[in-house]
Amino acid sequence: LLAPRATAVLVLKMGATAAGAHAGRGGSVRMLAATTGEPTIFAVSSGAGRAGVAVIRVSGPQAHSAITALHAACPPARTAALRTLRHPVNRGILDRAMVLRFDAPHSFTGEDIAELHVHGGTAVVTAVLDALRLLPGLRFAEPGEFSRRAFLNEKLDLTQAEGMADLINAETEAQRVQALRAMGGDASRLYASWREALIASMAEVAAYIDFGEDEGVESDSVTSALARTRQLRAELVQHVAEAQCGERIQTGVDVCIVGPPDVGKSSLMNVLCRRPAAIVAAGPGTTRDVLSVGVDVGGYPVVLRDTAGVRSGPDVGPVEEEGVRRAVRAAEQADLRICVQDPGAGAAAVCDRLVPGGRPCLCREGAPIVAVVNKADLARDPAGLQAVADRVNHARGSTAVPAQATGQAVSETRVRACAISCTRGDGLPEFQALLAEEVARLCRASSAAPVVTRARVRAHIEDAIGSIDLALGSADLVIVAEGLRRAAEHLAYITGRVYVDDVLDVLFSSFCIGK
Repeated sequence: LLAPRATAVLVLKMGATAAGAHAGRGGSVRMLAATTGEPTIFAVSSGAGRAGVAVIRVSGPQAHSAITALHAACPPARTAALRTLRHPVNRGILDRAMVLRFDAPHSFTGEDIAELHVHGGTAVVTAVLDALRLLPGLRFAEPGEFSRRAFLNEKLDLTQAEGMADLINAETEAQRVQALRAMGGDASRLYASWREALIASMAEVAAYIDFGEDEGVESDSVTSALARTRQLRAELVQHVAEAQCGERIQTGVDVCIVGPPDVGKSSLMNVLCRRPAAIVAAGPGTTRDVLSVGVDVGGYPVVLRDTAGVRSGPDVGPVEEEGVRRAVRAAEQADLRICVQDPGAGAAAVCDRLVPGGRPCLCREGAPIVAVVNKADLARDPAGLQAVADRVNHARGSTAVPAQATGQAVSETRVRACAISCTRGDGLPEFQALLAEEVARLCRASSAAPVVTRARVRAHIEDAIGSIDLALGSADLVIVAEGLRRAAEHLAYITGRVYVDDVLDVLFSSFCIGK
């Protein structure tokens, strides 16, 4: 350990910059501007394929001269102008394009940028790219290189860059909203506020280490700093606990359709997918493996899984037995289960037939359940729906919740029940509303704060909690200061205040070319 006074100085410096913490181990700190030696890069930023318009972005010190090299007058900054682009060697016409110019640092990357809005045909785009490639000092951009330059020039931090990538890949409304919040800086401001609070606490501890005895610094300041740190730790713990909500929005809620053979699981799968994703036949045992399809349920992404009918007995062959094992495993790992039963099997069968070989009933294990009685058009017992729900809830030690109660708060252990007919459509609107509510509940965090969407972020927050525990668990103020410094450093990693080059390589290489 460093001497107390040296530790205090190091802690105080951490509040101003994180560069010193990584100067000796290959670290990289964000720069105010890219070096003048950076090459000028170009790529199509509007995506692949034919379109009415394709946007070719050029960024770097020679971006503006690239326009004149194509024998076109460079327009004023932030002004769109119609220009004829010509080949730099033979002066042949490439296209009539809309040209825009952005001057550093007022651009996406923080560098000089030119945008060529050309016609989106393959031949036109290829001709313009080939012409740019002939210009000295220009090269094709690597995946994510525009965004990486924006990060290095402090136009956005890592959480905003990840939010932008998520926005480009968003397929549902929930993903779009979550990505916009991250791109708008909500998460950045939250992590920055936590880091500033830790730095303030570090400063008070450091001041007491260095000047407490000589200058009359009160020990109450340290007590107050540690109390604030305990409160901050509680916020971090809650933030990590709600990470699963953000990750479900990012990757999709895992919903498994499970039940005995020949109850209409595949038919229900096709109804939810709005297409014949699963094979449906008159006899039982058509589905032998787990079939996964991504769907949008109420604006939330869902990975819907159809499974083999779950049963046991001497007539179950090795192939069907393997299908049953996979079905049970998929149900055990799911965020939500749709347990399907037909009305003729009897309410007592809903649990007993879900798992073979005396295994614990799936109804007793973690994930919430929606109990569905299919083939309601064939129902002979009008009380069968409630009987099924009561049977499942009895196995889980909870109380049945009828489908009509969709507007009420529901415990995760309770089972929602409804009757449907995939053939006639009876009850399907009510079931879909019920499913959408359950999916939304799984994705809804208890606080209004931004949620964690990346394993990278969650790991840094957990490391920050560990460092805070180190600080709070020690009576030595030098160790307290070191623990707080490390916690602040981990939060700096999240936004990229401190980062190493190899991590940046991995992060930005996942972006598309042209972004």
